[in-house]
Amino acid sequence: MKEIRAIIEAYDSLDRAAVRAALATVVRVEGSSYRRTGARMLVTDDGVWIGGISGGCLEGDALKRARMAITKETPSLVTYDTTQDDAHQIGVGLGCNGVIDVLFTPLRYEDPANAVDILKACGASNRKLQVLITVTYVQETTLPLAVGDVMAYAGPGSLGKLGDRSLELSLESGINQQIAKNQSATLQLQTATGSTMEFFVELLFPEIHLVLMGSQYDIYPLAKLARETGWRASVVANPARISARTSGAVDAVYAPDHFDQIGFDSHTAIVLMSHDFNTDKANLPRALDTAAPYIGLLGPRVRAEKILQELQDEGRPVSLEEMQRLFAPGGLDIGALTPEEIALSLLSEIRAVFSNRKGGFLRLRSSSIHERS
Repeated sequence: MKEIRAIIEAYDSLDRAAVRAALATVVRVEGSSYRRTGARMLVTDDGVWIGGISGGCLEGDALKRARMAITKETPSLVTYDTTQDDAHQIGVGLGCNGVIDVLFTPLRYEDPANAVDILKACGASNRKLQVLITVTYVQETTLPLAVGDVMAYAGPGSLGKLGDRSLELSLESGINQQIAKNQSATLQLQTATGSTMEFFVELLFPEIHLVLMGSQYDIYPLAKLARETGWRASVVANPARISARTSGAVDAVYAPDHFDQIGFDSHTAIVLMSHDFNTDKANLPRALDTAAPYIGLLGPRVRAEKILQELQDEGRPVSLEEMQRLFAPGGLDIGALTPEEIALSLLSEIRAVFSNRKGGFLRLRSSSIHERS
C-alpha cells in the first residue's frame, strides 16, 4: 500500500495542463521475479517515475514503453522474458529466470474510471479487502471491454457492465477462488460467443496496523520502522507521557481508556511493551479479546509465564486457541540488542505471521521464495 499511496500522491500533484502520465502494472509473473503482481510505476511524459516494477533492471525499458503508450493513447501489454539468453531480449543476463507481463495504461485525467482514480477510491475504503479487476487481453468481441479497463469488484452486481452473463458468472467464480486462496491472479475466460478474455484479479489488503501499548523510549524506533515499511502505527498510553518525536512517528495516540475505539481487525498486530509487569498483565486480556492475529509481549519467557500463571489464578486463563496468537517473548531470534534491532526482530516476526511463514533462513527453504504460477 505504501507504493500505491506514493503513486496517488504523485498523481494528485501533477500539473495536468503540462504533463501526461501512464501507469505500468505487473499483471502476471511466471517463475521468479524481484517484484510480484500488483507492483506499479507511475510515469510522466517528461521522464519522471514513481514506484517500480522490478529491482531496477526493467525500469529503463518500461519508461520508454509507458511514454509510447502516452503518445499513442493506447494501452499495451508487454512481456519481459528473463529466462532467455538472447541479446535482443530485455532482461538478458539478469538471472531472474521469470516471465513478467506488464500492462502500460495511459491515464486520461477526465476519466473518473482511470486506473489511479480507481486505486484512490479503494484506498479510501475502511480497511476492507478490495478486489480490482483489470482487463489485460481481449480477443475480438462486441462486448464493451478494452485492454486497460479497470473496475472495482463489489459483489456480483458490479459485474453487470460486462454484458455477458456467462462471463460474469465465470469471473465471479474465479474471484471467489482467489479470495479463498488470498492470492491475486490472471484469469483466462471465455465469452458466450467463444472469444477469449484475460482479467487480472488483484486483491488489495489493508496495511498492517501496529498497535503499541507502552510509553517508553523504545516505542519510537518500532513506530518509525513500521511507518517506513508502509504500515499504520498507533500508541496506547497516557498522551502526556508520549514524546513529541514519538507522536510525530505514529498515526494516532490513544489513552488507555479509549482502547476500544481503535477498531481491531484481522490485519492488526499488538505489542505489549510497557516494561511494567502489572500494566502488561492488565493489557494482555484486553489484547486477547480483540481480533488481532498477532499479540507480542516483550521480556523474557519466565516473565510471560508468570503473567499467564497469575491470570489463571485470578480466573482469566489464556486458552490454547489464544496462545496461538500470543508471541512471548516477541520477535525473531536474530540476536537483537539495541531498540532498533529489537524493532527489526519484532516487525520481521509480525510480517512472517501475516504471511504464514516460519521466519527462517531463505537458503534453507526447499521451495521457491514466492508461490509460482
